[in-house]
Amino acid sequence: MITRPHSGSRSRHARWWTGSSLGSSLSLVALAVGLAACSSFGSTASSSTPAAPTTSVADTTSTTEVATTTTEPETTTTEAPAPVYPLTGLPAVDPAIASRPALVVKIDNAPGARPQTGFNEADIVFEEIVNDNLTRFAMVFQSNDSNPVGPIRSGRLQDIDLFSMFNHPLFAWSGGNATVTAAIRASDLVDIGPARVPAYYRSGDRSVPHNLYSSTEKLREFTPVFAGPPPQQFEYRAEGEAPAGEPSPGVAVKLDAIDVSWAWDPATNLYRRTMEGRAHTDAATGDQVTTDNVVVIVVEYKDGISHSPDAQTIGTGEAFVLSGGNAVHGTWSRADRLQPYTLTDDSGNPIELTPGRTFVELPRPGNTLVLPAT
Repeated sequence: MITRPHSGSRSRHARWWTGSSLGSSLSLVALAVGLAACSSFGSTASSSTPAAPTTSVADTTSTTEVATTTTEPETTTTEAPAPVYPLTGLPAVDPAIASRPALVVKIDNAPGARPQTGFNEADIVFEEIVNDNLTRFAMVFQSNDSNPVGPIRSGRLQDIDLFSMFNHPLFAWSGGNATVTAAIRASDLVDIGPARVPAYYRSGDRSVPHNLYSSTEKLREFTPVFAGPPPQQFEYRAEGEAPAGEPSPGVAVKLDAIDVSWAWDPATNLYRRTMEGRAHTDAATGDQVTTDNVVVIVVEYKDGISHSPDAQTIGTGEAFVLSGGNAVHGTWSRADRLQPYTLTDDSGNPIELTPGRTFVELPRPGNTLVLPAT
């Protein structure tokens, strides 16, 4: 485990943390108002005493018998840990599913694409900043499925560094420009976009380009023989272990023009998502988007191709983890694109999540506000 230096100038024992940007802080505080409404051997000896000599001496032999105690070695049986699904840490009840590769589906978040479908079935969801001050999601499926899933949109160069850690994941997207397409096809991602496989359709209830859909079952029909399961991405608490950190009712995150908040619901032990001041719902079920864990990975964005923001997800930076109703401030670290994130608290201890689903937010620095307990 790598011990990381503390990020920023805030106290190592702060009860809450906020970004440094005044404008962002004011916006985040506004979001906060909405959120407020863990052997010895035994021996026996015998001797013979010679008779008094006359004309000869009789040799006498003394024999010592050693009693040997044989101790059978103790056999210690250590049970192997029960198998878990690598992207949730939950018990792997179906070995065939546990051996499936990860499937990454890029999801539109333009106003015309909302509400989307598949959030609450995905093991992990990422939210990244893209063009036009919008965000885009990447739903990562392995232990569960969604039919339908979408609407599906294009990829970005930043997707290569971000998703290569899933061990040659299937990459479902609508496509991209020539530069991005060439880079994706030369990467660790397995391109199963509509230019490669007949697994997509256009919905009639939305306008192009916000109406491209598929299903995870259909997309998996095009799994190559070399694709294997992803490595475990996070560390998880043992059953019954209390969450680390301090109580917090939630977190507000500003991703450029998109305001997001997550509120802890103790009745369901889930975090509920709000976007742009309204409950974010799933189109298929009407249920609010929820998750067991919220992980905020604070990253820098560089100006990429066609001025598209390019998230810098390799290296180290500030992290916030909300799990089980508590919040932990710490550091993320990642040596290269093939490695999962390592999360440690301000004391250098690993941060453990609740087994279950995880939502990863990728804001710029100074745009995260963890709410203090009231």
